[in-house]
Amino acid sequence: MDIKYNISKLKNSKLEEIKDSVSVEEPLEMRLKYKKNNKWEVENISITMRTPGNDEDLIKGFLFNERIITNINDIESIEHKGDVSGDYELQNIIEAKIGNIDNIEIGKLKRNFVTNSSCGVCGKTSLDAIQVIKENKLDLTFPLINEKIILQSPKLLMNEQSEFSKTGGIHASALIDVSGNVIAIKEDVGRHNALDKLIGHSISKKILNPEKQFIACSGRLNFELVQKGLMGNIGVMAGVGAPTSLAIDLAKRFDMTLLGFVKESSFNIYSNKKRIILSS
Repeated sequence: MDIKYNISKLKNSKLEEIKDSVSVEEPLEMRLKYKKNNKWEVENISITMRTPGNDEDLIKGFLFNERIITNINDIESIEHKGDVSGDYELQNIIEAKIGNIDNIEIGKLKRNFVTNSSCGVCGKTSLDAIQVIKENKLDLTFPLINEKIILQSPKLLMNEQSEFSKTGGIHASALIDVSGNVIAIKEDVGRHNALDKLIGHSISKKILNPEKQFIACSGRLNFELVQKGLMGNIGVMAGVGAPTSLAIDLAKRFDMTLLGFVKESSFNIYSNKKRIILSS
């Protein structure tokens, strides 16, 4: 499932207005319905950010992979719940009814999943919990970043990643200033963890200055990453991969400049291009 956005594409110092297809990202709240003391109970197991479609397969796989069930046939039924809402008119709650759960400890399963999840949103157990706790929009007057610095950011990331050169399987987030200096960089197998490490380090060391810095990420940009950037008042976030629809919507809502598909000669501007200074 995808949606088209009107964006600005910068290539060889020239801006072009184009339509870009973006993968839809929406939260899915997963619930488990089971019988306890001859009474039906409903438990919110988790929220995951997903591309809508095949939700039934998603909850089946989740329940099996997390060993909530060991036999798919234990699922008696699966239903979408809740009101149809949002731009895509979706029901973002799905409920699996389980027949045989004699040996399941729901509380333990929830704690384990929250602890082991690589996605901060995925571990939350209510749709309400993903609402952004932020009152004010970002100041559009800063930071002002020259396009050349943005184009250099993937190389800066690669040069500074110590673990990527060893394993090739790790994400990085870097704090870069308007002159192209890497102020700090953190790595982790989870891109959300890498950004958490970076912001935590930068705040504790008092080196975070949103007026003159931006954040570059090694992977795609989703809702969770944009939300974390907003908490640090980051005005510009750049990723070598694609943003999701929810990431773009959130960036627009709070006046963040969101950049994707950053390469040596081009990148896409999904929101607020006024922070980007063209070389010519």
